[in-house]
Amino acid sequence: MTKVRNVHERHVQASAQVVGALVDRLSSDDDPVFPAPAWAPIRLDRPLGVGADGGHGPVRYTVVAYEPGRRIRFAFSPPDNGFHELTVEPVGEDRCVVRHVLEQDQRGVARIAWLTAVRAVHGTVIEELFDNIERAATGTVARPVRWSPRVALLNRLDWDKPVAVEIPATARLIRTALERPDFRDAWQMDLLPGMPRDPRAWTGILRDSFPVIAQEGGELLLRVDTAGLRARASILVDEEAGHIVLSTVVKTGSLRGRLYWGAVERVHPFMARTMLRRAHRGLALAAPSAGARNRTVSLVEPGDGLPA
Repeated sequence: MTKVRNVHERHVQASAQVVGALVDRLSSDDDPVFPAPAWAPIRLDRPLGVGADGGHGPVRYTVVAYEPGRRIRFAFSPPDNGFHELTVEPVGEDRCVVRHVLEQDQRGVARIAWLTAVRAVHGTVIEELFDNIERAATGTVARPVRWSPRVALLNRLDWDKPVAVEIPATARLIRTALERPDFRDAWQMDLLPGMPRDPRAWTGILRDSFPVIAQEGGELLLRVDTAGLRARASILVDEEAGHIVLSTVVKTGSLRGRLYWGAVERVHPFMARTMLRRAHRGLALAAPSAGARNRTVSLVEPGDGLPA
């Protein structure tokens, strides 16, 4: 068994009060710190505090200590062991140090995974978290982290995959687009913080090659007729449910259409999943950072020299 202690820290040219207030919003809907959507966001089963349970991606943990504005400790959930902790310490009136510490006993597969993949990803995520703190607190980042080729590859390989669902009841346009379709399917992914809520931003799923024929709320309906087929695709951005859904309906009305669909029906689900996943990751990586989305330069009260 090997005991791992991994430490990252950064000096930020802002008061501990300002930085601590940012850290206190970790896991909230307007979290300015965690580097989502490029990485899976932190989700907890309740507001940040002792006993809150959750994690990010496959990593699970529970909050076991919380001192607002100063310290958060997460204990890893079994079968993992150890903890990771984020602290803010003042080093002057307008300067502080933010530190992240991970401690864990590792053996076997866990040790191999740490050395080959987890350590590189963990280090990048923590440095991006520090970037967001620095950007939100000061308006800029002196030396932003850069992804290594290994980290970029691991991010791509580990990206979430679409799941098959029924066409949502809220996708009203496609549910009435074709009468008695011969085929229908729908694929869903989570709508992550910072991702666009305008469905037109998602037309790249189909490479912008098909015309939009209707829009209602968060749903776009596209005509995807080809080779004797009548087909429609729907892109639904469901903010309330927190999902992006790609749906397709097909009607084969001619011999040519039936022959064509017989050749492509088996590959269609693979292509739909691939296109949605690629667009999902592309928009996530292009989204503004959490720090840019939630920039705050100071916590002074109105009347202290800044406009109210």
